[in-house]
Amino acid sequence: MLGKVTTSAPITAPAAPRLTRADGSPLRVLVVDDENSLTDLLSMALRYEGWEVKAAPDGQTALSLARDFKPDAIVLDVMLPDIDGLQVLGRLRSGGDDTPILFLTAKDAVEDRVTGLTAGGDDYVTKPFSLEEVVARLRGLIRRSAAMVSEHGDSRIVVGDLVLDEESYEVSRAGREIELTATEFELLRFLMRNPRRVLSKAQILDRVWSYDFGGKSSVVEIYISYLRKKIDAGEEPMIHTVRGVGYVIKPIAS
Repeated sequence: MLGKVTTSAPITAPAAPRLTRADGSPLRVLVVDDENSLTDLLSMALRYEGWEVKAAPDGQTALSLARDFKPDAIVLDVMLPDIDGLQVLGRLRSGGDDTPILFLTAKDAVEDRVTGLTAGGDDYVTKPFSLEEVVARLRGLIRRSAAMVSEHGDSRIVVGDLVLDEESYEVSRAGREIELTATEFELLRFLMRNPRRVLSKAQILDRVWSYDFGGKSSVVEIYISYLRKKIDAGEEPMIHTVRGVGYVIKPIAS
């Protein structure tokens, strides 16, 4: 899908410290789009960040590269010549691949954005977009994954018997390890940084996804339900709904 790319300023130096894998090797990003000029520009910008980049022109190639290249993040166009981006996402997630995914879409409708996120995507940018925006959003997604070297010092957040480690990206409750996607982790971190405080859907959208949906808040409800299934499974609930207001996490009263 044709998409205009802009740059707000010449790229002369990285705007932030370089991110690397925990072993010091370059981060890996897979760019999936059928427009060669677009993938060339994105690849150039991402390589300038010091990252290793591979490109795929269609969904089937993307699935093959995702398996072999093992990227730390995927930039995925919704419109592809064989299978669309949502199908690629579905196959990755059904196979247990939780790689953070940034959607590229030419669609402006709120419903299309929500569809991508609720299907398991982590963020999106709408064409036309700037290279700087794509890089910034990828940096945000990668920071929320376990792939990079942490820049945090005091890394643990504890609420009752629930422990979240911002450095190792490990979560446990009563000693039981809990596996979360990048977006689930960020949502839980926001809740745990504000224990006993009721957070509105608008606040959660702004903090976790950095934008709103003009009142379309179903994505928050869906991700809260995901968290409850993992955090509260077989336990007394810690995540509570305050009807008409929002959500709150609080320790179990002893």
